[in-house]
Amino acid sequence: MKESLNPLIVKYFIVLFLISLFLMVKLLWPFISIILLASVTATFIYPAYKRLSFKIKSSLSALIICFIIFISVSFIVIIFVGVLSNEAYNLYLAAKNTVFQKEIITLISDDKFHKLNLFLSKFNITISKESIIAPFTELGKFLGSSLVNQARLIASNVLNLTINFFMYLIILFFLLIDGKKIINALILLSPLPEEEDKIILSKFRDMSGAILIVNGISGIFQGIVGGIFFQLASLPSPFLWGFVMGLLAFLPIVGIGAVFIPLSLFYILKGKISLSIFTILFYLISSLFTEYVFKPKIVGGKVQMHPLMVFLGIIGGLKLFGFFGIVYGPLILTFFFTLSDMYYKKYQKIVE
Repeated sequence: MKESLNPLIVKYFIVLFLISLFLMVKLLWPFISIILLASVTATFIYPAYKRLSFKIKSSLSALIICFIIFISVSFIVIIFVGVLSNEAYNLYLAAKNTVFQKEIITLISDDKFHKLNLFLSKFNITISKESIIAPFTELGKFLGSSLVNQARLIASNVLNLTINFFMYLIILFFLLIDGKKIINALILLSPLPEEEDKIILSKFRDMSGAILIVNGISGIFQGIVGGIFFQLASLPSPFLWGFVMGLLAFLPIVGIGAVFIPLSLFYILKGKISLSIFTILFYLISSLFTEYVFKPKIVGGKVQMHPLMVFLGIIGGLKLFGFFGIVYGPLILTFFFTLSDMYYKKYQKIVE
């Protein structure tokens, strides 16, 4: 016969448990970004780790994977930051220089500009050439100075970044080895039914895989082809603009069109209509291939979320978590919508 628990003891235990949970979260909060990144990475590379661990010891498999990540990231940072910061600084100087403004002004012929003002005069609007180029100049200065500042920040915080990176590798190492045990412990600890816990974890795995694999690879692909396009077209800073387009590729609504559409307008102002059409066609082909061929083939029906929500999730994640908000924003939305779906199917009736 089971002994019935005193309600006062139960309440006392719940209070103690919640206090301990609050203190643990507060204790780990400074490292939450590293823990989340390691968790997402572990989810993504776990199949490769599992295949490797069939051949060699699990600890050695995890060590090999962490070493590969260490070498890859170190190489990318050393090469990438140097080239990127140099091109970003050149862009900033070019945008700041008055010669840059004069070059753009010469693209707008007086005849075209007169016709434009003649049309706008019907709406009591008059514009100057300077007002047209001002936003582009400010954008160039903002983009260049922001990236230069980030490069300087990385250089000035080498020790802190190195410590965080090694912490990330240590957490990833143990997540790969003991990931299943941790997941089982969380499922046992959760008051939700096991089936619902598994649904949440499955959604988390699918979304993290979609973000890292699909958006990551498509971002790299579009960034590379965009940089090659800039190089072949003899446009300045191909590496920098390739990097920018790689980041923009994560945004489902804006995408690399934020670079290619203004570039097409630039060619129209320059009188190169055929090159403008080719730029738009290049943008449409690369974007349509990525959105309607590559992504659906990889993701399938695993992750279904409205593009607007993904867009807002990424923007909000960037504001809240910085660069890694590209990953964390959509994950938070996935968590919310999964719980919302459970609520509508089961808990809404209980609440009512």
